[in-house]
Amino acid sequence: MTHDLTLGAREVPLGGLRGLTVHRTLPQKGFPTVGAWCFVDHFGPTSHPMAVLPHPHTGLQTVTWPLAGEIRHRDSLGSDVVLRPGELNLMTSGDGVSHSEFSVGDPDAPMHGIQLWVALPSGALDGPAGFEHHPDLPVAEGDGWRATVLLGELDGATSPATTHTPIVGAELSVGPGASTIPLRPDFEHAVLAVDGPVVVDGVEVAHRELRYLAPGRSQVGVQVPAATTLLLIGGEPFDEELVMWWNFIGRSHDDIVLARDDWQAAAERFGHVDGHGDKVIPAPPLPEVRLTPRRRSVG
Repeated sequence: MTHDLTLGAREVPLGGLRGLTVHRTLPQKGFPTVGAWCFVDHFGPTSHPMAVLPHPHTGLQTVTWPLAGEIRHRDSLGSDVVLRPGELNLMTSGDGVSHSEFSVGDPDAPMHGIQLWVALPSGALDGPAGFEHHPDLPVAEGDGWRATVLLGELDGATSPATTHTPIVGAELSVGPGASTIPLRPDFEHAVLAVDGPVVVDGVEVAHRELRYLAPGRSQVGVQVPAATTLLLIGGEPFDEELVMWWNFIGRSHDDIVLARDDWQAAAERFGHVDGHGDKVIPAPPLPEVRLTPRRRSVG
């Protein structure tokens, strides 16, 4: 049985060693998912621009949530959207999609935001790719807190974004002092300390850390010294095994090998992202071992 625990962040360069540095809390060794959420990157605040050339995805949805700065998203479906704070981009890979993300707007403006992935269940792995831009999202409010619901439902507010598993994702704006946030007891959840430290059910969580909350609770108490932003994610525990490597999610080593080979061969499944010529991010070499499913072994 999994117990509550705190997951620290590690720094990862995005788009090369001179690119944007992100703080990654999922996946971690021995802890791959919270519900179907399988990837959490927190970037900024920073003056470094985002510059990510076309790259592929399989087996997942990308969830992009900017807090400051503007990001131009282009993909192989023909989408070309400038994403601004308070707006949501959701891209579903299905069997294959590719996209790019570049900072636009004021070059001196800071970049700050969160990029997440949601693992697709088996029934959606071979489905069509899709892209959604949601400029208006529902809001739930309580005593001392306000939540913008990105995915799923929280306290009666339901996001229009497409989901394939029972899930929730919300930005929490919390006032100074103590607040109580309602939760679904059948979900596992996690709280990301976006702006600074927070006390979650009596446990201190440092800036950028992720506090995992096991299923069985109908609420969580948070306490902050000043108004702050948190991210709440959760969902039914994801019971399918995932093989994750680079930008691909599959169910076996062979799934990943095929996806990599297809990307390197510019196969039709990944299409083409306009505006970059033939520039793409090549896939790194595969490890010299057979890839195995990531399983939860801590907590």
